Amino acid sequence: MTTPIEHAEHRTLGTVVGVAPNEFTVLLDTDAPASTALNAGYPAPFPRIGGYVLVPNEIGSILCLVAWLGIENAPYPKRLGLKDFGLVDLPYPVRKMKVLPVATLRRIDTDDAAWEIERGVRLFPTVGDAVLLPTRDELRHIVEGRGVDARVQIGRAPLAGGSRISVDPDKLFGRHLAVLGNTGSGKTCTVAGLIRWCLESACDHRRSGGGAAIPAARFIVLDPNGEYSRAFNSQAAPNGEYSRAFDSPAPPLKARIFKVDPTQEAQALQVPLWFWNSAEWIAFTKASAKTQKPTLIEALRLVRDQRTDPPQSRVHDLRRFLRTMVVTIRAEKDCGSPWGTFPKPKSFFEKIEKWKRGLEPDLAALEGNEARELGALVNYLEELCRPRRQQYPHYDFTRHEIDRLLQAASSAHSAFGGAESDFVPVDADVPRPFTPESLLRSVEATAELMNVSEHVETLLMRLRNLLEDAQMKPIIADCANVTLEQWLTDYVGGSAPDKGSLSIIDLSLVPSEIVHIVTAVTARMVFEALQRFRKVTGNTLPTVLVMEEAHTFIKRYESSLEDQDAASVCCQVFERIAREGRKFGLGLVLSSQRPYELSPTVLAQCNTFLLHRIVNDRDQELVQKLVPDNLGGLLKELPTLPTRQVILLGWATPVPVLVEIRELRDWQRPDSEDPKFWENWCAGGDTEFTWKPVVEAWQKQNRTEDGAS
Repeated sequence: MTTPIEHAEHRTLGTVVGVAPNEFTVLLDTDAPASTALNAGYPAPFPRIGGYVLVPNEIGSILCLVAWLGIENAPYPKRLGLKDFGLVDLPYPVRKMKVLPVATLRRIDTDDAAWEIERGVRLFPTVGDAVLLPTRDELRHIVEGRGVDARVQIGRAPLAGGSRISVDPDKLFGRHLAVLGNTGSGKTCTVAGLIRWCLESACDHRRSGGGAAIPAARFIVLDPNGEYSRAFNSQAAPNGEYSRAFDSPAPPLKARIFKVDPTQEAQALQVPLWFWNSAEWIAFTKASAKTQKPTLIEALRLVRDQRTDPPQSRVHDLRRFLRTMVVTIRAEKDCGSPWGTFPKPKSFFEKIEKWKRGLEPDLAALEGNEARELGALVNYLEELCRPRRQQYPHYDFTRHEIDRLLQAASSAHSAFGGAESDFVPVDADVPRPFTPESLLRSVEATAELMNVSEHVETLLMRLRNLLEDAQMKPIIADCANVTLEQWLTDYVGGSAPDKGSLSIIDLSLVPSEIVHIVTAVTARMVFEALQRFRKVTGNTLPTVLVMEEAHTFIKRYESSLEDQDAASVCCQVFERIAREGRKFGLGLVLSSQRPYELSPTVLAQCNTFLLHRIVNDRDQELVQKLVPDNLGGLLKELPTLPTRQVILLGWATPVPVLVEIRELRDWQRPDSEDPKFWENWCAGGDTEFTWKPVVEAWQKQNRTEDGAS
């Protein structure tokens, strides 16, 4: 019988000759295997970059990753037992390797050969300690994990005997995931596979417990290239083959698909403009900071409070007019004007003159208390205006004059049925429905009362042009029948999963002018809905938000700029989700081919990485700085990774591991294949086509509803 010490001797590969906090230097024995090791009890490839070795210590073994291999030519042999050096003057090659300590492996159950992996190293080795090759059981446990949490298989480990690699969805999505790699490295298939394999595993678990086949999951994919619809289209499966794991005649996976051009399988994509908050409106309209931005925010408050609807009577109209007067006077007083430097006192004089002219025509038709209070206000306005109409007038106002004006306007407002509750500011960002026409009326009315109409003309022009655009109207304006509750049920999911566990939002045909805003609004609405769900119910609603081509929508921006464009506003939404989403059950998955262009704030919040082939130097440098632990040296192999092979590291795995991702069938893959140039070239005249339907569809998008160009 072989003792544990004798068994360890058979597995010895070399000796530690250098110890640093981030790496160990190992001198390999002269009889250590050069290609295939048999001393672990099974054929194992050794040495290999990315392979595993163990350094025993008092509490178990230090698990290390092989990061470098080399040969040193010494003038004499460096092995014990060889005492005849110096007789022959020849170089003696010595093999060395550098390994990265990543975790501690401890045996916790001798009978069942079970181990426990603990991230980090408690006890470092000393020079002369042995380095061992892990056994098959140890290696399988290192890469496969232990327990029931690793529920979803994503691939196999080619350097660990093809062991299954499974992950815990709670760890994979709970602290955000980044899938990074160059074009053609397999990112999109990896993301589609992760979604599919998670849902299939949940289906299997629910069926084993006698539950419904469709899992109560919530995946939301923001798809700028329109690639994912095919990956989750059950009709594309040949001969009724829906999944590798199921034999049921009914498809286990369903997807709710939203497109600009709806089809039989896809609903119309609608993101109503009344969902948008003030920051998104300001970025969308490019409102200037001094005049247009305050006007737009006040107009949004009014329109969300439904105070710009057609008046029921003249009394209602006057009450609204007087309310705006009081709000404007209070704002002038609170900011130190009109005796301050801005706005100029002359501007305030022009406002009160306009108010006086607007109120005078109504005096003759009124009687009683309403006529007295309104007459007193008009008389005081005239009292303020008269001395300022003379030659060489003085436009400054005293605080006493402003206080009297505010009192007169408030009394008139009360006489027409107004109350102090009317002045409670309405949140400009609350998602209350309104129409494009009511917003335009609100901006015009607000600008008129604030006496800034000439400064708001360009804002109104941009609003009209954008809201009347034939390509944008179906998405943002023609949403009269959309309610917030129904939108959340369709796009995020309801309590019953019968409509599917996955929402695919196809952004491929969204006009470029609003694609960043539509993306920002959708992501923010999902986040704020989950935030309020937790506040109201006390529970979280776990949801995964997937952002494909993330470098386009989560692009780093200059935060010092005063006026942020739509791309910056979109990035800020995802930065907030990255920082706070975990607390409310929202996990973020980023897929990008240009990590360097991504927001550093978002990348820094990702705790798990799936790294495909990355060739660009700047992208490699950034990834090496972001990865956890001391694994920067391991990532030097990123430029050479073949398709479907990734390095999995971070919170979702106890140790970094090279994974060969499971292969998807043709009908399960996103529509992202490389173009087949040669096949097309050689087809000759067999592939006839015409541009006519393309041109008709293209030009039809730019026509108004009545067909006029």
